[in-house]
Amino acid sequence: MSHPAVALLESALRIRKLDRTLTTALQPGKGEGAVAATGAAALDAVLHGGLPRGELSDIAGSMSSGRTTLLLQVIAAATRRGEIAALVDTFDRLDAASLVAAGVDLDGLLWVRGEASSPPDRALDRALKALGLVLQSGGFSVVAIDLADAPPSALNRLPFTTWMRVQRTIEGSETACLIVGPHPIGRSAGGLTLSLEAASRWTGDADRSRHLSGLDITVRVVSPRRRVEGEVCLGVPVAP
Repeated sequence: MSHPAVALLESALRIRKLDRTLTTALQPGKGEGAVAATGAAALDAVLHGGLPRGELSDIAGSMSSGRTTLLLQVIAAATRRGEIAALVDTFDRLDAASLVAAGVDLDGLLWVRGEASSPPDRALDRALKALGLVLQSGGFSVVAIDLADAPPSALNRLPFTTWMRVQRTIEGSETACLIVGPHPIGRSAGGLTLSLEAASRWTGDADRSRHLSGLDITVRVVSPRRRVEGEVCLGVPVAP
């Protein structure tokens, strides 16, 4: 039987027509402390254990910088701990196969899909409303909103208080909230920023025999308020 808080959230999303595809967990996660481990030991060491709970953080980088890879790793780590996570997929770009490949337990994920055909401003508005409902329901270890494909002009039109309201909603909770975007978006709320850059790794000598074998993702961590700063390189293999 579904947890009452999750069932109530699903109902609210449907009433407001913000649902399209939902996957839910049976029970909410209780959390293990002030941080949510990312599952990458080197990164967690720099973060003093993981992403801060009760705070809004950014995963920022250009296309192919590894931001989705890192996000799915964070979600997979949460579901492995028996916690539940939520992802607001603003423009419906995520492939379900990527979730499985990353090791995400689908029973531990609430996936709220947007509509790729919607105008950017409408898609953003619906995604932010869905994010608010998810955060207000409580019980989630990690909640993320994917704004990586949002046009800069649409992001610039968002009120500057948007992320401050999000921060107030989760303050003191066990939820680590993440914004995935091309650049830091929620930093005015005081959380940390993970800035990503990636370099391709190739094997083989001749042009015809060369193939992509992996990515080296450099993660730079910045959070003046928490006095956390550092840089780490994560190696990510690519399936042939």
